[in-house]
Amino acid sequence: MSDSLRPVKIVPDYLDFSSGSALITTGKTKVIASATVEEKVPHFLRGSGSGWITAEYAMLPGSTEKRTARERHFGRLSGRTQEIQRLIGRSLRTSTDLHALGERTIIVDCDVLQADGGTRSASITAGCVALACVLNNLLEKDILEEMPLKHLVGATSVGIVNGDLLLDLDYFEDSGADIDMNVVMNDSGQIIEIQATAEKKPFSKKEFDKLLALAEKGIKELIQIQKEVLKTKSLLFMAYGSNPKGGET
Repeated sequence: MSDSLRPVKIVPDYLDFSSGSALITTGKTKVIASATVEEKVPHFLRGSGSGWITAEYAMLPGSTEKRTARERHFGRLSGRTQEIQRLIGRSLRTSTDLHALGERTIIVDCDVLQADGGTRSASITAGCVALACVLNNLLEKDILEEMPLKHLVGATSVGIVNGDLLLDLDYFEDSGADIDMNVVMNDSGQIIEIQATAEKKPFSKKEFDKLLALAEKGIKELIQIQKEVLKTKSLLFMAYGSNPKGGET
């Protein structure tokens, strides 16, 4: 069993012109997430007092050994891209008080600079940091009265390859996995989403439980990295008890 994450680095506020951004490197996989605020919501939320968080995901042409064509050339997004975008959006919405956000939308763009497995997980983990950055920016400008982000969110992949349980699979491991599983959790240990697939043969509940425990271990480590990088940027007042507007959270 390999129970270690690949080397992980997260750089918050990576982009100069974005209100909130983060670059994550996990092994050879590199993803940049950028959060943008729009002062409007989808039509189904107008007048509700609730905000919205959505995401877009793309793999850049040079992110893989063979050039990845831009999907606009095909006139539509692939099913994989749509599924990942929805996953990122769901993961971030479940940990945010959308009413505290007010009637505005935050779009989190996740672009894969280099792909070596785990790009959706990396996008969620970096996207959460970018979201924290942009929300903090709104607080500093007195646009928000409280921090809408109530939990940090992390994600990772686990799998069984040649009988071995592995954490944070790279592309080679993922492509040969008997079982492939992506897990999203928050900093309270609550499950947001599990995507588990038997690629070659069915698996038992015992194997599932072992994989879930391994994923939880990895996500706890990722969330600790998130906390550390946000703490250095003084962005974690919702987790560390200090409120820039005075008083206690």
